[in-house]
Amino acid sequence: MKVNIIDNDLLSIQEARILAENAYEAHRKLAEFPQEKLDEIMECMAKEVSRHTRELAMMSVEETDYGRWQDKYIKNRFACEYLPAHIRDMKCVGVINIDHERQIVDVGVPMGVLVSLCPATSPVSTTVYSALIAIKSGNSIVFSPHPRAYNTICRVLDIMIEAAEGCGLPEGVLSYLPTVTKAGTRELMNHRATAMILNTGVPGMLEDAYRSGKPVIYGGTGNGPAFIERTADIRQAVRDIIASKTFDNGVVSAAEQSVVVDSCIDGEVRREFEANGAYFMTEEEADRLGKLFYFKDGSANPEMAGKTAKDLAKWAKISVPESTRLLIAEQKYVSENNPYSKEKLCPVLSYFIEDDWMHACEKCIELLLSERHGHTLVIHSNDRDVIHQFAIKKPVGRMLVNTPAVYGSMGATTNLFPAMTLGSGSAGKGITSDNVSPMNLIYIRKVGYGVRKIEDLGMGVPESVAAGECKRDDDGLLRLQRLLEEALASIK
Repeated sequence: MKVNIIDNDLLSIQEARILAENAYEAHRKLAEFPQEKLDEIMECMAKEVSRHTRELAMMSVEETDYGRWQDKYIKNRFACEYLPAHIRDMKCVGVINIDHERQIVDVGVPMGVLVSLCPATSPVSTTVYSALIAIKSGNSIVFSPHPRAYNTICRVLDIMIEAAEGCGLPEGVLSYLPTVTKAGTRELMNHRATAMILNTGVPGMLEDAYRSGKPVIYGGTGNGPAFIERTADIRQAVRDIIASKTFDNGVVSAAEQSVVVDSCIDGEVRREFEANGAYFMTEEEADRLGKLFYFKDGSANPEMAGKTAKDLAKWAKISVPESTRLLIAEQKYVSENNPYSKEKLCPVLSYFIEDDWMHACEKCIELLLSERHGHTLVIHSNDRDVIHQFAIKKPVGRMLVNTPAVYGSMGATTNLFPAMTLGSGSAGKGITSDNVSPMNLIYIRKVGYGVRKIEDLGMGVPESVAAGECKRDDDGLLRLQRLLEEALASIK
């Protein structure tokens, strides 16, 4: 009896090669599209997928078992409606700026073929967002769907591909890997046609992305602290933190992971947390829950992500009130072996008390550096000097002031760019710490017009040039170099 055995790694590698090459050829056609046509296609994609935001939110929760579909629905609408409206008038390709006074023209040039890795925690909104900003900026993009959200991501992309190609997008510009394996994803990232890699919350493929030698935009793990300083509006600060940390059951990486509190307001802060559904665990209870976050080999337990506080308490055999929305573990030290020093993609917070803002500042730095990603920091304060000190000292990609971390970081309650990929800032993880926008997916060609003659520089003209000689004149070049250095020194 003959048995056919399919090697999925080989199949995935072959599919990756075909997709990358098709995306490269399709991009040559896309490069001729003006901004107006790119905008038309992007709007068509957004409009069509927005019809399915509720269905896709429910589908993603059913497939991944992460978070709440109601909150994913909000994120999906944010990507399908708010984002397109924000970038509608943005110019990304062709002439994007003219400085008439300085006689400089900026020309936006797409990077080419992008490879995108999206997380299972926010599969719909991140996929929609990545596709829209790629098309807006004139790039081809190939997705490697997350295995845990494979069906959802494929469904999203099928909707957008049909809409986009119906509106004139060349076939192959927007595509995804049908057979997903690590070998196939590596092939996509390493392929000669690939120009840039977008990795949003898939740390397991990060080292492979770096080894490809391509530019990597990484929206990594968060582990961001929130500091409640003594001058803060305590009631509002606590409500902001709870609303943010419980959104989608805590799966958003920008959400607060720890709260650092000024000691003189500790009692008031605790009472406010408890009044709004937070439960402060005993040391023993916190220890039982903490042991569930990681396996013995040190790897994170993915089943803890996106679960409710009551579900987590039940698993750890902790009796909590029916109204419990958030679990809090008081801690004293930040350490590599302390699960409460790390990112927790669920409604669980660590709680630190510090004597003053300077000690709180150091604690926040410890927390940010514990996983060395420097994602997001929040400060709740009305003291401008303290806010300023935090802003200039923290190794972080973004600092938010008096706002919920989830909503503020993605640009909903702040004027930051509305993004689902938030760059990290402390250790060179990726090429940008921005809220990633279409402008991060292009390079800018500078066109400079001559506005003065060599003679106008006041440095003289090398004799060999004045005489029309073409032979090398090392002495003349050295003299010119010295003159340039002197001129630059005088300008400074």
